[in-house]
Amino acid sequence: MRDGYLTVAGEGEHETEVSRSRFICSLAPAATEAEAKAFIARVRARRPDATHHCYAYVIGSDAGVQRGGDDGEPGGTAGLPMLQMLLRREVRYAVAVVTRYFGGTKLGAGGLIRAYGGAVGAALDALGTVARRRLRVALITAGHARAGRLENDLRAAGRAVRSVTYGDAGVTIEIGLPEADVADFRHWLAGATAGAARLELGGETYDGAADQRC
Repeated sequence: MRDGYLTVAGEGEHETEVSRSRFICSLAPAATEAEAKAFIARVRARRPDATHHCYAYVIGSDAGVQRGGDDGEPGGTAGLPMLQMLLRREVRYAVAVVTRYFGGTKLGAGGLIRAYGGAVGAALDALGTVARRRLRVALITAGHARAGRLENDLRAAGRAVRSVTYGDAGVTIEIGLPEADVADFRHWLAGATAGAARLELGGETYDGAADQRC
């Protein structure tokens, strides 16, 4: 796993114009390829009168899934430069759709490559990206009497509490820890609970990305 990656801050769109052709780039986060395809379909349905709906998406922190589509533009002039822009910016788990309204002037292969790649770059600049850090999933189990105070202490210390599960034997609090913090956190937990809480380390994930575990 990578130590971190960037993804788009949220759904949005940004428009550029080249030689009277309108290029509207729609961006969205996508945890799976199915989510990316669904977003592409929504953009197509929203603007059925457009000349082209070209797309690119990157799924996986290591860019394991990469796809691009030219939607009738000359091969390699739309989807590929869009995909290359996402990869160059190290954007992952994201989908971009560039909707073109033809303005009457042909741009040529080079002009199309610059226009489609540039539309994605401009949209990323305008809409912004967010960083995701790699974390180790940590499960803390404590008695019912101690769990409420412990949860409050974790939140006060800036730890992101991912879930709290109540059971007959106790309460399990799930958090994410940077790998470098694990040893110090063990020491803190032992002191905060007088050794009464149990810590179990799980797999890896990214902050803000609960559905993208490894």
